[in-house]
Amino acid sequence: MTTQPQLMQATINDDERYRLLVEGVVDYAIYMLDPNGIVVSWNNGARRFKGYQDWEIIGRHFSTFYRPDDQQSGLPEHALKTARVEGKYEAEGWRVRKDGTQFWAHVVIDPIRDAAGGLIGYAKVTRDLTERRQAAEQLRHREEQFRLLVQSVTDYAIYMLDVNGNVTNWNSGAQRIKGYSADEIVGQHFGVFYTPEERALDGPRQSLAVAARDGRFEKEGLRVRKDGTTFWAHVVIDPIHGETGDIIGYAKITRDITERKLAQESLERTREQLMQSQKMEAIGRLTGGVAHDFNNLLMAITGSLELIKKRLPPDPRLTPFLDNAMMGAQRGITLTQRMLAFARRQELVVKPTDLASLIRGMHELLQRSLGPSITIETDFPREPLFARVDPNQLELAILNLAVNSRDAMPGGGTLTFTLRKVTQPGSTGVAPHDAVSLCVSDTGEGMDAATLARASEPFFTTKGVGKGTGLGLSMVHGMADQLGGSLVLRSRLGEGTTVELYFPMADPVLEGAPTVAHASASEGKRFTILVVDDDPLVLLNTTAMLEELGHTPVPAHSGAKALELLKITDVDLLITDHAMPKMTGAELAKVVASERPGLPIIIATGYAELPKGEGPELRKLQKPFDLRALEREISKTIPAT
Repeated sequence: MTTQPQLMQATINDDERYRLLVEGVVDYAIYMLDPNGIVVSWNNGARRFKGYQDWEIIGRHFSTFYRPDDQQSGLPEHALKTARVEGKYEAEGWRVRKDGTQFWAHVVIDPIRDAAGGLIGYAKVTRDLTERRQAAEQLRHREEQFRLLVQSVTDYAIYMLDVNGNVTNWNSGAQRIKGYSADEIVGQHFGVFYTPEERALDGPRQSLAVAARDGRFEKEGLRVRKDGTTFWAHVVIDPIHGETGDIIGYAKITRDITERKLAQESLERTREQLMQSQKMEAIGRLTGGVAHDFNNLLMAITGSLELIKKRLPPDPRLTPFLDNAMMGAQRGITLTQRMLAFARRQELVVKPTDLASLIRGMHELLQRSLGPSITIETDFPREPLFARVDPNQLELAILNLAVNSRDAMPGGGTLTFTLRKVTQPGSTGVAPHDAVSLCVSDTGEGMDAATLARASEPFFTTKGVGKGTGLGLSMVHGMADQLGGSLVLRSRLGEGTTVELYFPMADPVLEGAPTVAHASASEGKRFTILVVDDDPLVLLNTTAMLEELGHTPVPAHSGAKALELLKITDVDLLITDHAMPKMTGAELAKVVASERPGLPIIIATGYAELPKGEGPELRKLQKPFDLRALEREISKTIPAT
């Protein structure tokens, strides 16, 4: 049986254990107040962070720990009242230590009642949260700085998405780039920024899936602004993971790269144009070289055929074959002229030409060439427009364009010629100037972008084998360029094609003064002529033609040989090829002009231009030439004696 002293000892032991427990707590201030708020107990935790010893604080009112403004506002009394009435008071706020410093405290006050329910005091627990509050404040400050940083970025759209792809915040860069305010877009799905085509392909969902799977999504593509316009965007999406590792949202950064994209595309176009220009230049050099060689071959063929026909007696069995061979050679000459036109090396006879009259004069020829299923229409101004062109070459160019249009209109259609005066903008070294625009438009099949891009290339054709050389349009382009003009080609599949040619405008009054031809006093005379050509076939043929005309030819196979012969031979005229190895015809003429001043010189060439500013002004004989052309040029070159 337990005695009364034993019960009292057990109670004392329990009380002692509770006292020791409270005293052992150093991270919390645990003490008691009487009903009026007077401190009646004090533990080690209270001593540690409030700074008072027991004898300094027991018996004083707990409002000592409050700041003066809180004391004046009645906060201590409010705390006790709340605990007494509601059964508990809990709050955070600033409290004051013995040394006057302040700390951030978490306070809990509970009322203590006796068995009858009467209030006998309060239990007060205070915890110093200063470090935690400082850490939270620092975190809040950093978050605020980061928010301000993100908000101040205007070149990037930076915002967050929830796990479903809905926008949860919005920075000023996003508003500037995409056009939405935060109130308009927060809560909406980010798929609104995608084009309808990408949404149809489930692009928004796939981008989040890639970010979740790979840890990052990055792509360039078209995005849509609020006003419906599109822009090129560089997009990065990163997943945001919570403390457990689960994805709680996505960080999305978008940059408007439209300017960079346009600059890149412009650079690519410039590179393509440069490559195309270099390619065309290389082809032009190749074509010009091939045409020159063809000219030499054709010179030998046509000259020999002409001499054979002239020297043979008429024979109905042979003459048709000679004529046929000559016609074939003439077709070869036409082909080389086209090749030289593309290479900008064709001989052009430029003069002021009324383009409307020229086209009207071709009407019958064009209609025969096009056939009855194609209607020719013209749209010309009342006043004539004169351009600086070679009429013969322009007629050939127009016929080429008309035939191309005919082939593009197998079921018939309309071919329209339009003339108008335009002002060409200036460029480097060239002032703005008036020009004549000639448009040749058809209602044919048109061309797709790929075909249009290659249409002016030499030897490119969409016609069947044997139905086109691929030189027609490139010849027209070369002729326009050589005349100081240009060619613009426009076409869309199913909508026809328009070729627009620009030629320098001419003043017929200032430029069109006719020249009067005078008969040369040298006609009928016989001369000793030095003939120079590195091609033995052409040299033999030219020598034979001169003999046929009654002259005495002195052949030389090079410039050096010609100079040797000049020292020992008295000649009346020098006829030399231009494109020769080691010494060109122009270089030979320069030497001859210094050694034999006054000796007439003719350059025989298939090219349009000779070097300028070097040596004397030279007469030019266009290759391939026949007997009449040779005789005419000799008569013009040797002065009367």
